[in-house]
Amino acid sequence: MTAAAQPKPGDPVQLRHVRISDPFWSEYGRLIREAVIPYQYETFHDRVPGVEPGHAIRNLRIAAGLEKGEFGGFVFQDSDLAKWLEAAGHSLTTHPDPELERKVDEIIDLMAQAQQPDGYFNTYFTVKEPGKRWTNLTDCHELYVAGHLIEAAVAYYRGTGKTRLLDMMCRFADYIGDVFGSGEGKLPGYDGHQEIELALVKLYRATGQERYLRLAQYFIDQRGTDPKFFHEEWKRRGRISHWSPVPSHKAPDLPYFQSHIPVREQDQAVGHAVRAVYMYSAMADLARVNRDESLAQACRRLWHNITRRQMYITGGIGSTHHGEAFTFDYDLPNDTAYAETCASIGLIFFASRMLRLEPKAEYADVLERALYNTVLAGMARDGQHFFYVNPLEVWPEASRRNPGKHHVKPIRQGWFACACCPPNVARLLASLGEYVYTQTTDTLYTHLYIGGTAEVWLAGNKVAVAQESGLPWSGQVAIRLETNAPAPFSLALRIPDWTDGFRLTINGIPVAPSDFCIQDGYVHLARTWHSGDLVQLELPMDIRLVRAHPQVRANAGKVALVRGPLVYALEGIDHEGGPLAALVLDKSVPLAARFDPELLGGAVVIEGGALREQEDGWEDVLYSTAAKSAVPVPLRAIPYYLWGNRGESEMTVWFREH
Repeated sequence: MTAAAQPKPGDPVQLRHVRISDPFWSEYGRLIREAVIPYQYETFHDRVPGVEPGHAIRNLRIAAGLEKGEFGGFVFQDSDLAKWLEAAGHSLTTHPDPELERKVDEIIDLMAQAQQPDGYFNTYFTVKEPGKRWTNLTDCHELYVAGHLIEAAVAYYRGTGKTRLLDMMCRFADYIGDVFGSGEGKLPGYDGHQEIELALVKLYRATGQERYLRLAQYFIDQRGTDPKFFHEEWKRRGRISHWSPVPSHKAPDLPYFQSHIPVREQDQAVGHAVRAVYMYSAMADLARVNRDESLAQACRRLWHNITRRQMYITGGIGSTHHGEAFTFDYDLPNDTAYAETCASIGLIFFASRMLRLEPKAEYADVLERALYNTVLAGMARDGQHFFYVNPLEVWPEASRRNPGKHHVKPIRQGWFACACCPPNVARLLASLGEYVYTQTTDTLYTHLYIGGTAEVWLAGNKVAVAQESGLPWSGQVAIRLETNAPAPFSLALRIPDWTDGFRLTINGIPVAPSDFCIQDGYVHLARTWHSGDLVQLELPMDIRLVRAHPQVRANAGKVALVRGPLVYALEGIDHEGGPLAALVLDKSVPLAARFDPELLGGAVVIEGGALREQEDGWEDVLYSTAAKSAVPVPLRAIPYYLWGNRGESEMTVWFREH
């Protein structure tokens, strides 16, 4: 970046200017580079023993005319490979790797051969149904796939400077712009699964071509304006869906697709959770770029509904496996929760866009919560096993034998037929550096406390930022600034919602309240900074007993343990001798945090006491009027993101306090 390339208000500090060097997060970065990306590469080539073939590369070879055969996998199979390509692009931005770059270029060569002369790209419709493009936008994810391909192209361009894939996807986007719109002869439609909208905004930023921004705006504005679009399309198909060849009397459920009313009128999160938050992310992008206040107000209403009515304490969203969807306010069951990993990643996308729109700590608080809990829980420590669903209570026997809980897995899986989550985790964690800071011309906002370095321009001065962080185990943060000259700007530090108070020094001297202001959850330090200035922030990290709103029936009389950004869970392996449901918090035993170096690479655990209801006298009795007896037992809670890494076991986040 040069001084002439001044940031726009709210811009993130771009990934190429951030390097993560952090005791906690650097290990995840290494895992993504050395385990996750290589494992997924082999998976997409159908070379991992015990993993069912996904056909991604084979479909590509068939579409390119290099191999004979039938299309394999889901209609949207290209999207998973696209997310892997995006992860590779992000990884190459921060850690150049000629061998990885060579592998990506080989895939791009195949894609170039598979792309159609008019720019269209989709292996399903090229191989299996070449005459049915755009005939089933409701079910077939054509624009969703296109969006992920566009995001991959932008990431690879930013990571390597190579334009081949970007040029290919610009051709595809231009073709889409020729097909869709409100003009004569154009298709006045939109996709059943949102994604193209936020991708087009990224393409606009990468190319500067406003036609991509206008196309994104069209898809957002069109959704719900003609709420019967999916119904009319379904009728033209003979009332059949992609998933069933049998005609049905049941028309597509418009709220499921967030297409029941125009997006500016929506105020409650409904339908498929991933589709919703992908759309809300694009809405926030467009609200910021176009200064569209009505769109911004809709984003605020939807954010409020999700985070205050429909979000799990872990940052998970989507309460039911029926449609992977939101249900209604306060319906947050623990043992049948869906809380798809992709949905929390989408929530992070939404939160990051809201931070760019208006820097309020509540957005970063949710981003941090979803990141440390649901997203990290979605991947095992080996980088090769994953959760699609992230419940808050697991009884392994029920997962196996209760049909209503088959979606809840007690251990992570090696892969999935619909493998959207694993490469989504990879692309998010590979790009993590871009979520740490945003800036204006004269203010640097620190949203996440993650160690590393960043280079920014503030008030015309080049500033090097070096951050050290003890999170998630301690609340000690240090930020050192190096400048090419004394520089007047503001450093804004988030005060998380999980701490009570803070202590702040500059060069070892306590900062008086008169020397800072707090706005929207950020401490603003406005001064002329000199090279070597050191800011130290201490965030108390107490153990907190958290209770749910009385309307959340599933958590009545229960508590959850939270320390810092981490939600904690009880596992059966630490509480043998009875079900976790029989435990009641013993408040006479103080709770204490202790670092356990033996727990899965080292982690802070919370220890205390519980009373376990006894089973004596209940051997042949299901119900009784007799009072229950209880005995004291130790209580041990581990970070939620680590559960399921020590074999199959019961797990619960919420447990009784009386």
